[in-house]
Amino acid sequence: MDAPLVVTLQLDAAGQARFDALRAAHFPPGRNHLAAHVTMFHALPGAQLPAVLEDVRRTAVREPFAVAVPGLRFLGRGVAYELASEELLRVRAELAAAWRPWLTAQDAQRWKPHVTVQNKVDPALARALHAELSAAPLPPAVTGTGLALWRYLGGPWEPVVAVPFEAPDPRPTV
Repeated sequence: MDAPLVVTLQLDAAGQARFDALRAAHFPPGRNHLAAHVTMFHALPGAQLPAVLEDVRRTAVREPFAVAVPGLRFLGRGVAYELASEELLRVRAELAAAWRPWLTAQDAQRWKPHVTVQNKVDPALARALHAELSAAPLPPAVTGTGLALWRYLGGPWEPVVAVPFEAPDPRPTV
């Protein structure tokens, strides 16, 4: 159980379906092992699962929040939709602070939230898709609905838990 852990943002059903459809249409089928996703952390130590799970649950005590889709990003060999949300950045910063000793160089760098809909294709194909999607209206804002924790298994991911965002109970504890 020492497989690295991945943390993603969960999206509302309509937003997830839109990004899944784009990914299914444009990601190389032999490499498309996952649904569309917003990776927040790529490789936390699997041995820290209890602490990671506790932090994910604690951080999920908040209302779901809007996430804008302000533009496209050309990845060289793919295309992604950029995401923007102050609350999403706060969630990520809270978790990064808790996990600072465990962060890889990739996870410690400045985070630019996105959903990749194409990757690992010839650059000309990626440029063509970027031009096509740039000519179309951007998808509407989505809602961040929770956090998901996964085990990275060298390609596919194994789900560990999905934790929905839920506001704290306003009733006093007795």
